[in-house]
Amino acid sequence: MLIRVSYGTAIAMGLIKAKMLARPTTAYLMIYHNGRCINNCAFCPQARESRADLKKLSRVTWPVFDLKTVLEKLKNGKFARICLQTVDYEGLEEDVLTLLGAFYSLNLPISVSITPVDRRYLQKFRELGVDYIGVGLDVASERLYNEIKESLYSWDEMWRFTKDVIEIFGEKKAFVHLIIGLGETDKEALEAIQKAYDIGAEVSLFAFTPIKGTKLENLKPPGLNRYRKIQIGHYLIKNEIKRVEEFKFDDKGNVLSFGISKEDLMKVLQEIAVMTHGCPGCNRPYYNERPSNEPYNFPVKPKEEYLIKLIEKIFSEI
Repeated sequence: MLIRVSYGTAIAMGLIKAKMLARPTTAYLMIYHNGRCINNCAFCPQARESRADLKKLSRVTWPVFDLKTVLEKLKNGKFARICLQTVDYEGLEEDVLTLLGAFYSLNLPISVSITPVDRRYLQKFRELGVDYIGVGLDVASERLYNEIKESLYSWDEMWRFTKDVIEIFGEKKAFVHLIIGLGETDKEALEAIQKAYDIGAEVSLFAFTPIKGTKLENLKPPGLNRYRKIQIGHYLIKNEIKRVEEFKFDDKGNVLSFGISKEDLMKVLQEIAVMTHGCPGCNRPYYNERPSNEPYNFPVKPKEEYLIKLIEKIFSEI
């Protein structure tokens, strides 16, 4: 059986010889499928109509290795967990169960990012060591969802699946993935974030990354300042400091105020607001940007001075 391994994870495992600027703390793996996903998400290299390299997911390359080799490397890899990415195809659920069975003896916690599956499969996943499920809602705007996702699963079905995950795995065990920069307004993004936390889910933020060969290859990624505003709003919502109803927006949906003074934000905002937010042990280094650029999601804590300058900058713009 074959499996894809993210390039950084493969380096950390010793499967590839190359330099790492930030070591992945989670082993990022992707199910191997000899073909494209049956869904047709406009941003995804794996999409049904994509012309992109199948080795790609976001800007990361995922080379193929023999599962037995990967299992051996995982035993001494010093990873905090396994994160299994999936693409949608007929028979996916059974293939996931096979992989989970192979991982089971490693005694590592496992996250699975997957499209909606029947509740009985979620129960089986849980029995085989899965403790978190990633839900690829991706588009933070119901207005744009059908246009960009072109998926077998509707906006409402994705939210129902999120609730199924919470019922089976518990609160805060479903991570709703949202990609910022797909045309959504700040208001739409922050309302989707609020909705996720209101039902007992968590949120992982990603920045849109244009990939050659996808439908959105010519769309620009979000500005870093705008992404930081969404991260700040996310932090305030997640920590129940403010609700989205307390934020102020202009008539185009741009955030104008977080309902908190600059001085008070200085007191409550922490560096983790701009770091990767995912399952325990996830740092996802350079998933959305080149290592030479300032990361959208920091894999390690930035210096405290960075946060002070960020707040000053954000308040000078809103």
